[in-house]
Amino acid sequence: MRGDEITLKDCFPDGLYAPTDIFGIANCKIPANALADVCQKLHFDLGFNYLADITAIDCQDRIEVVYQLTNLSSNEKIALRVDLDHETPVIDSVVSIWKGADLQEREVYDLMGVVFSGHPNLTRILLPSDWEGYPLRKDYVIPD
Repeated sequence: MRGDEITLKDCFPDGLYAPTDIFGIANCKIPANALADVCQKLHFDLGFNYLADITAIDCQDRIEVVYQLTNLSSNEKIALRVDLDHETPVIDSVVSIWKGADLQEREVYDLMGVVFSGHPNLTRILLPSDWEGYPLRKDYVIPD
């Protein structure tokens, strides 16, 4: 490796790169306020040019948002995991980094209630606009 090459560890704020290997993919837990910077570095410095998926998990005490990224040239994969407050889950949008995040963020918003700050059109995508609640949350009560 040349001295001026950036590594995966360089993309994370001090001390944050401690991946857990899950099915051969590095999974990194990062704080919500670091997401935009980490994603910028992964995309523009390391070529993670494909956002395969954004999903969210209701862990009852928090909402975990998971980003699955791939560098298509090297086929390297990484998952970023971000914990959010269960009552007010807010995180920065990554649409400005990967245009494909647009519909994925809207889906996570629609079904889990995660607000993506800076999203250009954060509206429901699967449910009617007057739908109340977020049906994939564990505390969701199905209306009669």
